[in-house]
Amino acid sequence: MNTIDTVASSALPTGAGGQFDPAPLLLRVRDLQHHYPLPRTRLLGPRARVAALQGVSFDIRAGRSLGVVGESGSGKSTLARLVMALDTPSGGTVELLGRDLHRLPARELRAARRDFQMVFQDPYGSLDPRQTVERIVTEPLQALDSATGAELRERAAEVLAQVGLRPGDALKYPHEFSGGQRQRIAIARALITRPRLIVADEPVSALDLSVQAQVLNLLADLQEQFGVTYLLISHDLAVVQHLCDEVLVLHQGRIVERGAPEDLFSAPRHPYTQALVASVPRIDAL
Repeated sequence: MNTIDTVASSALPTGAGGQFDPAPLLLRVRDLQHHYPLPRTRLLGPRARVAALQGVSFDIRAGRSLGVVGESGSGKSTLARLVMALDTPSGGTVELLGRDLHRLPARELRAARRDFQMVFQDPYGSLDPRQTVERIVTEPLQALDSATGAELRERAAEVLAQVGLRPGDALKYPHEFSGGQRQRIAIARALITRPRLIVADEPVSALDLSVQAQVLNLLADLQEQFGVTYLLISHDLAVVQHLCDEVLVLHQGRIVERGAPEDLFSAPRHPYTQALVASVPRIDAL
């Protein structure tokens, strides 16, 4: 079957290839829907709405990486914002560690954010230019903890070292860094709460190709070292193939195909996936 709108139930946890996966379930998304209102065309009557997501369901197990690919407008970034509980879904559930994030009281949701953080697309726009790196990196902790200034400085130095920056960089400002270094700062900010899940929305699309490889290798190393789980949103098939265990193809708000990246991209079944794969430039075709 080419179109996949639901996740088949199973007595055993399975990976992308249908084999037994012993890792515990971390994120469970079921029948996720989101509709945006369109501008009014008349004074009276209900506003028309457009469906950005239509019944999206998937699981991610601890320590794994799930990629979501699709062209602009397919619903990828909407999905990321709903998983992060930044927007409210029109229907469906997002359960992290068994808790439905969209039904948690505000105070409990703030506390739960320790377990899930986000890396945004633009390393130039996602960092406040008026704040030092130390302030930027420790911002998630300041909202969660009652840590002292000395403890925050220690944690900042620790996490900057983990992403390949120097402790002294904590006193600098974003404009003093390259794009790749800024994205490392954004990753450090996401890591500082020691989250279980990181949602990365096009984390390397604004970077040069050589820098993209460095950031992707960093993400892979951090996963190996800390067991962090990734939900990676991207339009770039090579990016998800490098990092992800499983890939979902999103088209017009629906999952149309899923599987291991090597299988999905070598023998795509759905016409939309076939078109995505065919659009990737090949050296032998140039």
